[in-house]
Amino acid sequence: MTETLPTGQPATRVTTMPADANPYGDIFGGWLMSQMDMAAGLVAARHSAGRAVTIAVNGMEFLRPVFVGDEVSVFATLVKVGSTSMTIDVEAWRRARHSPESYKVTQARFVFVGVDEERQPRKVPPMADGA
Repeated sequence: MTETLPTGQPATRVTTMPADANPYGDIFGGWLMSQMDMAAGLVAARHSAGRAVTIAVNGMEFLRPVFVGDEVSVFATLVKVGSTSMTIDVEAWRRARHSPESYKVTQARFVFVGVDEERQPRKVPPMADGA
């Protein structure tokens, strides 16, 4: 399977640490999902110019393991905007510490809703043309 690293800069990049792993050195899926949620949250907050909350995660798929010491880059792309919601495709890629090669390890679609000061849904800007 040929994989192509997404274009552009990742929303986040982090090095995995022993506290993020089970006793065998495999990174917890929940830790990886939280990194993806943070990256998607950055995109949602930037697009909505304010607070946004996760309301759904669809199609979470773990493709490969991640190990202690790996660099994890998370790419998040806004793909759809409703009146209050934003849909963001997220991919996480791993690169071993001393390797030039990257591999996609998980992907999912996150849905966020813009909320106001009372934590009630608020309108968000439409998706820009060509985005």
